[in-house]
Amino acid sequence: MISLITILAHLGSGYEEPQLHPDLFWPPLMALFWFCVFWLLPLLIFVLVVYCLISLPLRLQERARFFLDLLETGLARGQSSETAIVSASQSQDQTLGIRFHLLAAYLETGLRLTEGLGKVPQLLPPQVVGMLAAGERLGDIRKVLPACRRSLTDGTSKLMSGLNYWIVLVVVVNPAGLVIWPFLTTVIVPKFQEICVYLLGGKPLPPLLQIMVEHKTLVSVVQGVLIFVMASTLLAYVMGPRGIGWLAWATDRVAWRLPWRRKRMQRDFSAMLAVLLDAAVPEPEAVRLAAASTANRVFIQHAELVVARLGTGLPLTDVVAELDDAGEFRWRLTNAVHARGGFMKALTGWHEALEAQAYQQEQAASQVITTALVIINGVVVGMICVGVFQVLTTVVTDLSSW
Repeated sequence: MISLITILAHLGSGYEEPQLHPDLFWPPLMALFWFCVFWLLPLLIFVLVVYCLISLPLRLQERARFFLDLLETGLARGQSSETAIVSASQSQDQTLGIRFHLLAAYLETGLRLTEGLGKVPQLLPPQVVGMLAAGERLGDIRKVLPACRRSLTDGTSKLMSGLNYWIVLVVVVNPAGLVIWPFLTTVIVPKFQEICVYLLGGKPLPPLLQIMVEHKTLVSVVQGVLIFVMASTLLAYVMGPRGIGWLAWATDRVAWRLPWRRKRMQRDFSAMLAVLLDAAVPEPEAVRLAAASTANRVFIQHAELVVARLGTGLPLTDVVAELDDAGEFRWRLTNAVHARGGFMKALTGWHEALEAQAYQQEQAASQVITTALVIINGVVVGMICVGVFQVLTTVVTDLSSW
């Protein structure tokens, strides 16, 4: 027993605790650092940018609704619209935003509300600005506030459609394809050509891979154009008309051709026209002001044709067909003329129907586009896989026959 204890004590006296060298920790820490810099940080920035763009329509909608609430509160207290905005700005509330305070600064110089809004175009949607201008002409902005709020119901639809387009851009029409496709045709496909030369006695590539090689430049150009168009369309769709004002000549024509956008124009026009007609505004002027509230040049041009036909003595119910190919607006307006309670009350149901139809058509169109692009993407990937497996099956078949 004593000898065993002596031996263990002797062995323990020679034991030294291992020391960890600092160089053991340096490579993992550097790897973690570069991972955060080149992968994690760009990913977080990308997610933040996507979140800001996707939520932009709803944030703009809520900002405009908050502005209308402040304006209505001030008007209810007996203040003018300009005084209501200036007094709210004097509270120094930072949640109002810098554009709101800039508008208040313009109003303090003596400008009218719509003149100040023209100098701060990013504060409110152009449709709301047009409606407020009609309210100023009418002499009572409170009468147009319900129509203004009705025009602020498109944010949810834009959010859902924008999300669908983001999915298409990131997952289906992936910008990484601009690198993947040249890599396949420059590095991978030539390797299969070498296999065909050395193992198959110079046999040509299968038809699908041969097409990839012959038309690689065309495919890359088409893919780049598609990515650019999708990204530009998504950005324009999310930012709205104020963000792409320099392209208004093109976007207005596109919006007129899109059925859901035209229905929303008809909704805004009809709501404002009803308010103006209830206020006994002359029909030609009411049509002009209501058309201006849509903020669409093509719609305003068609409205001018309506005004011109009104000048020939035709009734309004006969000439509004210029703004509605289906003829429903004419029928609704004719019924509103004979209804009790005014135009606004008689046309409220149609405004809600137009809003619901526009939402359904917009969502259906976005789903069809995303589904079609997913199918096309699957077909392209499937063709590439088939071409690769054709080479492999040909090699296996020829080698097994030796």
